[in-house]
Amino acid sequence: MPSAVEIRSRLFELSFAMLMAHELDAVRRQEWRVLPVTRYLPYPFDVGVFILAHVPLIWLVTALAWSADARTRSRTRTIFCAFCVVHVGLHWLYRADSAYDFNNPFSVAIIGATGAAGLAYLAARRVVSDRSA
Repeated sequence: MPSAVEIRSRLFELSFAMLMAHELDAVRRQEWRVLPVTRYLPYPFDVGVFILAHVPLIWLVTALAWSADARTRSRTRTIFCAFCVVHVGLHWLYRADSAYDFNNPFSVAIIGATGAAGLAYLAARRVVSDRSA
């Protein structure tokens, strides 16, 4: 039977994988046309900025979330999973934007699963006091 730490690790990994899948869908659905920072950028600069901005973000999350330091790893995973939950709310807020193209079952499922995995991780952290993962 897996330990609580192993279960939390798998929930974090699931939330991470689901957000990466969402980011692939976000490129397909041109999410940069919705975001305040990139929506006014000219094509093709907008696409490049959106994609390249993910490189340091993903690198930072992976470096910190799989850090050898347990405290860094724990904090990063908790912050990331909290973002996954907030991310669902951000999509809900932007749903009325004319450029928003995530109103389909596939996109909604990925966004919802990302938030659900993040929430499950956060709930699992509350249940068991060990904070190593």
